[in-house]
Amino acid sequence: MLAAVATLAGCASMTGPRPIAVASMNPTQGNTATGTVSFVQRGGQVLVDVHMSGLTPGPHGIHIHEKGDCSAPDAASAGGHFNPDGAAHGAPGHGAHHAGDFGNLTADASGKAELEIAVPTPQFTLVADAPNSIVGKALVVHADPDDLKTQPSGNSGKRVACGIIALK
Repeated sequence: MLAAVATLAGCASMTGPRPIAVASMNPTQGNTATGTVSFVQRGGQVLVDVHMSGLTPGPHGIHIHEKGDCSAPDAASAGGHFNPDGAAHGAPGHGAHHAGDFGNLTADASGKAELEIAVPTPQFTLVADAPNSIVGKALVVHADPDDLKTQPSGNSGKRVACGIIALK
């Protein structure tokens, strides 16, 4: 029995802790959207849990952007969509799309929105030094819905909230 416990304890330490990251979302100039987005890497996927408030009711594009910089009043400093493979913009789960494409987040009448998605780790990872790592990148919520086709960014309009993805 003791040998079995020691074996299980050894297996737990071999897998190591699960990478966890958080983006604290702050409003861009003239907007009120705030929230928290958590990322947990488990097995072959990253679980993404979005909680936002202060949005206008309806759908809003949400994407990971290439730079970890939300310093510009309009978050233009975050750059374009995170796209390490050079794919076309599109709908997540439906063929080719940027690694940073999450589709749309829909706010209710009170401006609150929640979204849970699972993203396969070949698309991106929380391993900081990997070429497809999202650690240190910006996450952006847009004013308008992502149409899931217009190149290169889905015609999602202005950026209303921005946060940097940081390991916990």
